[in-house]
Amino acid sequence: MFYRETGEFRTSYPNDSQTFPIKFDRRLYYIMLFAAFGVIPFLINDYWANAVFVPFLIWAMAALGLNLLTGYCGQISLGTGGFMAVGAYACYKLMTAFPEMSIILCIMFAGVITALVGILFGLPSLRIKGFYLAVATLAAQFFLVWLFNKVPWFYNYSSSGQISAPERTVLGVAVTGSFTEAWAKYLFCLTMVFVFAWVARNLTRGAIGRSWMAIRDMDIAAEIIGVNPMKAKLSAFALSSFYIGMAGAMFFANYLGAIEATEAFGINQSFLVLFMIIIGGLGSIAGSFIGAAFLVLMPVLLKNILVGQMGWNTAIATHLEFIIIGGLIVLVLIVEPHGMAQLWRVAKEKLRLWPFPHAS
Repeated sequence: MFYRETGEFRTSYPNDSQTFPIKFDRRLYYIMLFAAFGVIPFLINDYWANAVFVPFLIWAMAALGLNLLTGYCGQISLGTGGFMAVGAYACYKLMTAFPEMSIILCIMFAGVITALVGILFGLPSLRIKGFYLAVATLAAQFFLVWLFNKVPWFYNYSSSGQISAPERTVLGVAVTGSFTEAWAKYLFCLTMVFVFAWVARNLTRGAIGRSWMAIRDMDIAAEIIGVNPMKAKLSAFALSSFYIGMAGAMFFANYLGAIEATEAFGINQSFLVLFMIIIGGLGSIAGSFIGAAFLVLMPVLLKNILVGQMGWNTAIATHLEFIIIGGLIVLVLIVEPHGMAQLWRVAKEKLRLWPFPHAS
């Protein structure tokens, strides 16, 4: 039966503290990894890559970054779109200024540059919090997008104001540019997200993650027991912006290929990522992926069923999408504030005891 632990003995601390202590969870995780790396690349086509898998992976990276800041450290941010723009434009400048630089380094250095910008805009968190911090980060969103539109140096003085990703290869296979294969684009994004999700998981389980959660739960008590609020908050802003910057760089280089700041990184993107972590689950690595999967797959499903199969107007399908998202956010905040990830944890606990009733 699912999630039965009879016969599973953990005789060491590392075994007891592993990410998936239950054997069924570990097997499910390995099956998903095998399918992601060993099956999907052979079956994927351009439609599935561009409509589902690549946007899901990129938004999962962005949601992961915001969850480190908001879910684990409790600092509200509405500037995700602006920080993604920093990552995208930093990646573009690196790709054009250093043609021989690997695309992996371009994306990572873009994340580092975004982390520095995140620290700058995270400084107000040392004095303000809650609604006021949200307004400060919202100001960062508008300022950064305005900056990339108004300063021609950022888009290399292009007359159109757009930036386009040059072709780059990894191991001789193109992963950016107009001649990129669907499987190559997907595998590149999957590898980046897998590696940095693993890093994020270990960060949240270590000392830095515990300091974030202490600040989130009660910052005054955390400071009394020795947590440095400045170090915890600024490190959360830096690492969150690093992940979001890499997501912006991949969004530009691997997904769209050509962007304009206002259209690609407007305020809607900031709210979209925030909705992902609310629906998926605040303070949960898995919740970032669940929320990203839901908000990427649902519009595709609605358009295929309502527009493609039933012949509905596209505008009606879009309005219905907004209604579903809004209603689901209200429902999640009322019924289960920790999102779908918590519902999955509760379901697992019930499966462990089924068919026996819970003790009162």
